[in-house]
Amino acid sequence: MPVHRLARAALLATVFVCAACGLVYELSLVTLGSYLIGDTAAQASITLSVMVCAMGVGALAAKPLRRQAAAAFVAVELALAVIGGLSVAALYASYAWLNVYTGTLVLAAAVIGMLIGAEIPLLMELLQQIRRQEASGAVADLFAADYVGALLGGLAFPFLLLPVFGQIRGSLVVGVVNAAAGLALAFFFFRAQMTRTARRVLVVATVVVASGLTSTYLYADRFEATAQQALFAHPIVWQTRTPYQQIVLTESFSPFGTTDTRLYLNGGLQFSSVDEYRYHEALVHPVLAGAHRSVLVLGGGDGLALREILRYPDVAEVTLVELDPAMIELARADERLTTLNQRSFDDPRVRVVTADAFTWLRGAPGLFDAVIVDLPDPDQTSVAKLYSQEFYAMTANVLAPGARLVVQSGSPFFAPRSFWTIDATLRAAGLRTTPYHVDVPSFGDWGFVLAAVGAAPAPALRSPGPLRSLDDRTLTAATVFPPDRRAVDPQVSTLMRPVILDLQRQEWR
Repeated sequence: MPVHRLARAALLATVFVCAACGLVYELSLVTLGSYLIGDTAAQASITLSVMVCAMGVGALAAKPLRRQAAAAFVAVELALAVIGGLSVAALYASYAWLNVYTGTLVLAAAVIGMLIGAEIPLLMELLQQIRRQEASGAVADLFAADYVGALLGGLAFPFLLLPVFGQIRGSLVVGVVNAAAGLALAFFFFRAQMTRTARRVLVVATVVVASGLTSTYLYADRFEATAQQALFAHPIVWQTRTPYQQIVLTESFSPFGTTDTRLYLNGGLQFSSVDEYRYHEALVHPVLAGAHRSVLVLGGGDGLALREILRYPDVAEVTLVELDPAMIELARADERLTTLNQRSFDDPRVRVVTADAFTWLRGAPGLFDAVIVDLPDPDQTSVAKLYSQEFYAMTANVLAPGARLVVQSGSPFFAPRSFWTIDATLRAAGLRTTPYHVDVPSFGDWGFVLAAVGAAPAPALRSPGPLRSLDDRTLTAATVFPPDRRAVDPQVSTLMRPVILDLQRQEWR
């Protein structure tokens, strides 16, 4: 193959690799934001819009560099390797220790975008140096390689880099690939176009970059563990990242012998062993004051709601639908959780289904006497659909005649608009509702909505007898809300207009 054809093929292959790396940097920032902040749509919009704008600025800024295109391209790739490769670790550190995220995200996206934007003009200049051709043809060749390379990056990130290396190390690996591609192209095919001083400077810079990325890779686990611990008040005793969420268990001991085990999903507290009974008694027993031979639980993968349900000997069957099998496995196997949930998953009356609740409801087999919706707060796009009018309408379709439904609904004190939106959304789905709230010290004032189908009065709150935290008198009081926490023109959240997501972001800021 003639030298110019080999050089041209190598250049287009470099465009392909660099495009893949650039898209991985973008996806890494979006994914980290969804893990830490929770608002996937907002994080994606900020990251992509800032990056695309910065790419245009970077393309203009690269115009004066075309006279030294080869050296400038290597410098850009080395800078991308450092900034893109370390971007996830830097953002995580900023969030963990400085409690700053969005500003750092914008800065990282802008710098990475400018560097990505600078690549194309420099590569165009190098392509024309190999063999002059019409501008339209050169642009077509470059963008064809660029767009196809982006496909590779888009597929490699979720299916290879994330599961094999994780977020921090995955970005570092991509940084190394990015730098290697730029160096190989310039030093093999455009070495003569760089001055001796430029070559020496770039070699030294390469050694520094390689050393920095390698060191960070080796210490990534220690860094992540330290940064992660900074996010939690108590020592982490177990944690994992699944395809659906981050699961963390913490544990602390008081001088008086009290153990406090806490479960966090994506950084959000799900329970404290000190007072979780207050939450689960309020969630389960009012809805089971009606018929409860057949019970459906949506969420509740920790098994604590199951524990309360199984106290009723006349409960014949319980179906629990949980998205994440890792959560079920933890609740079945971890001694801290099995002590709390009293090995509820081992009860023969329990049937576990690992599925998305929204999808499962569309083909749910049969009707249920009671439905308990114990899902995480709707602070992510993927969860907001489970607080929509459409979801509640599908839930109503699986209620047997006279059946009751309860939904955990957040805090009417800290997030009153979100709470009353859930109530209004249930009513828009054709359900009669009775909102109520109790005090759970780990959460504060926490709310629930009891609901039923039909035109009769709203379901009344009753308890099966004195519990640790509830009786009929406290349940009667639980339906009273202070004037400054009552509903004021609540909205309805739907799939196409998930207002609950915006309210969560505003009220829990």
